[in-house]
Amino acid sequence: MRIGDIITARTGETISAEVTETVGQAAARLAEKRIGAMPVLSGDALVGIFSERDVIYTLANKGDAALSTLLAEAMTADPVTVEPDTRIMSALSLMTRRRIRHLPVVSSKEDGGALIGFVSIGDLVKARIDAIEAEAEAMRAYIQTA
Repeated sequence: MRIGDIITARTGETISAEVTETVGQAAARLAEKRIGAMPVLSGDALVGIFSERDVIYTLANKGDAALSTLLAEAMTADPVTVEPDTRIMSALSLMTRRRIRHLPVVSSKEDGGALIGFVSIGDLVKARIDAIEAEAEAMRAYIQTA
């Protein structure tokens, strides 16, 4: 199974933030949508990720001024990305090695490298569990008919 399979099965748009928004605005959107992170864009270009961790780090470093800080200063810049044809197990391995919980999914460089989705480690674990359960059910059905 590949990352693209998860993205194509979804409905709705990817929640994102603009680099010119404030931490307060972006944190409010995280809370409203009940999500842990979102890609940060400058126009159509992916420039970073803003996560719950970034909120904490900004609060610790800026105190009361944190909420008015621009995402350009608070986000995690140059995010690790994957393409739709990346295998789920490869993405899980990458996330484990890099100690990250979210990955922007971008088109290939030949296709412009545009943001096409965003996945969490929970999305990938769920897809893996679903695949394992489907395999187990297929084995049970095979054994019963043998």
